[in-house]
Amino acid sequence: MCRWAAYRGEPLYLEDIVSSPAHSLITQSHSATEAKTATNGDGFGIAWYGERETPGLYRDVLPAWSDCNLRSLARQIRSPLFLAHVRAATSGSTRRDNCHPFVHGRWSFMHNGQVDNFEKLRRPIENLLPDHLYAARKGTTDSELIFLLALHFGLESEPLVALREAISFIERLAEHYGLVPDVRFTSAVSDGQRLFAVRYATTNHAPTLYAAPMGAAGGYCLVSEPLDDDRANWVGIPDGSAVVIGPEGLDVHVFGPETEANDGIQRAAK
Repeated sequence: MCRWAAYRGEPLYLEDIVSSPAHSLITQSHSATEAKTATNGDGFGIAWYGERETPGLYRDVLPAWSDCNLRSLARQIRSPLFLAHVRAATSGSTRRDNCHPFVHGRWSFMHNGQVDNFEKLRRPIENLLPDHLYAARKGTTDSELIFLLALHFGLESEPLVALREAISFIERLAEHYGLVPDVRFTSAVSDGQRLFAVRYATTNHAPTLYAAPMGAAGGYCLVSEPLDDDRANWVGIPDGSAVVIGPEGLDVHVFGPETEANDGIQRAAK
């Protein structure tokens, strides 16, 4: 499983999360403590927001611990909102287009988890995408495809509803093909103004997610693993939850896919 971290609040340097803490994201890339494997060396990426509408994006296939450019950039870039990810590949080869975060317009997305039987579901999911979203697909991962599917389901207007419908569609599509649905999904997505995160799994074994205040008042960090040993500062986000961080602070909501998500399944299965 991958490791990731995201932040929204007053601008701070990326290094405050990516490289400086005792259990920074770079440290987690080779010494994760709450993942199935300690090493997440199949690439990394950062998407950050500044004065432009669309985010900056830096990704590479090198392990995060061995890229000196990453440490240098993290020391220099300040941002009020950024997503950072280190990858342990479960779907898709090790190439830059498969490294998270994924960006489309002003939206950025990253994911920890996987879709079981993805290779059997990939083509019917792709068939559902409209031409402009299908053309936007650059890599081969289940994560990028979930992002594009959520955009199709209305991510730009109702982010959590769109993510819920995308997951529900995949689960019901698996049932349609006689497969056991199994989606593990701990993700973050942002439009540059708000930060959304979801922790969900079909089997109630979702990858971990924690939250803690950071930076000036009103700033929050979301992580796969705490960045330090001060566990009292980190709150575990329950399975089946969605987090929204905006100007008003942090809110946690119940998250679960709709039971009625049949639209498009027959069309996608053709």
